[in-house]
Amino acid sequence: MINSLSGRLLVLTTVFVMLAEVLIFVPSIARFREDYMLNRLERAQIASLALLADDMIDAELEAELLRNAEVFNVVLRRDEVRQLVLSSPMPQVISGTIDLRDSAATTLIRDAMRRLLRRENDVIRVIGAPVRDAGLLIEVTMETAPMRAAMIDYGLRILALSAVISVITALLLFIAMRIFLVKPIKGVVAHMQRYSAAPEDARRIIIPSAGVTELREAEEALKSLQTQLTGALRQKERLAQLGSAVSKISHDLRNILTSAQLFTDRIEMSEDPVVARMAPKLVSSITRAVHLCESTLAFGRAEEPGPTLTMVCLADIVEEVLESERLAAGEWALELINDVPPTLHIRADPEQMYRVIGNLVRNARQAITATQSGGKIVIHATENPQEWLIIFRDTGPGLPPKAQEHLFAPFQGSVRKGGSGLGLAISAELVRGHGGDIRLSKTGAEGSEFIISLPKGDGTI
Repeated sequence: MINSLSGRLLVLTTVFVMLAEVLIFVPSIARFREDYMLNRLERAQIASLALLADDMIDAELEAELLRNAEVFNVVLRRDEVRQLVLSSPMPQVISGTIDLRDSAATTLIRDAMRRLLRRENDVIRVIGAPVRDAGLLIEVTMETAPMRAAMIDYGLRILALSAVISVITALLLFIAMRIFLVKPIKGVVAHMQRYSAAPEDARRIIIPSAGVTELREAEEALKSLQTQLTGALRQKERLAQLGSAVSKISHDLRNILTSAQLFTDRIEMSEDPVVARMAPKLVSSITRAVHLCESTLAFGRAEEPGPTLTMVCLADIVEEVLESERLAAGEWALELINDVPPTLHIRADPEQMYRVIGNLVRNARQAITATQSGGKIVIHATENPQEWLIIFRDTGPGLPPKAQEHLFAPFQGSVRKGGSGLGLAISAELVRGHGGDIRLSKTGAEGSEFIISLPKGDGTI
């Protein structure tokens, strides 16, 4: 109970209300003491007026008047004449004087606390103004013990009342918090527990309904988080299913391509010059496809294998990609330019770099041919002491804003109808495996530009 939010709130409310009552208690005690002394002055004034009305009051009646007023003597100043009206023997000398005519609040509070803490019974002189202007001043002498006892009794009653008020206030606040805050919080916790049991079920996503602004904001934030998590889990499940399907397809495709390799051996022996020229490229393409299928089967998961780095001639890889894309372009007026220096060598995995360049060029070609007009794709490369830079420029229609938001995310970055959006995602993963980076530097109606940066590092091949 004490460790719960409502339990701690109950305790804190009680403590704070008691603290507030204590702060009220101090000036209340000072006010009670002042009223107590003013009451004694008023009683003494009434007794003195009775004596002034009849000078023949005997000593016994005078003593009774003083007892009723709870004072030892009364001095009344009227018409600038100070007159001892009533008097009786005092048990001890006067220890101090209190003037109530012009006392500051801080002085009254300080004196009240001192009197409350002082146990000795003193005799004090109290001076005040008579009520209804019945003189210039009135002063009495009185004991402090009865006043202190009355102050203690009053203080205990104040503290008891404060305790009752604080408990009632805390209980009311406790009930209100249980209804308006703790119960909705428990509802959110229950939603989270139900959601955690099956996070892929979109029906379990919380629907914000809290009336408290802060709690409503928390529910909306939780809804956003659950929606993103559910989408990510579904995406992960689809990727897992895709990986399983790719593994199965790769297994059968590898067998088919292996058979195709056997036929290419016979094709290479053809005397037809065109066949003889194209056969090596066919063999290379089939070999690359077989290698890709074997890699997929070997790993059986979405991650790409680590690159086997070696120094390769970038221009040769680019030219091989462009030759393949020229065949795919067919009769389209598409110009493919290899602007890579023939002497430029980079440290990379040749197979993976072929896939990276192929994906970028293929995307650009498909974007240009989709416009049913001519275009140009230029691949340029340069280097500096820290890195190699490969620049891809095309004159295509550019990328729409939606595609730019998820450009390198699988199944989200495609702008072509029927496209999977995997090409750039795969390229980005392969480039990261090389320790490099791929980015879209610009895009628009005049075309797009991608830049791949590959670090040189400290090692040598």
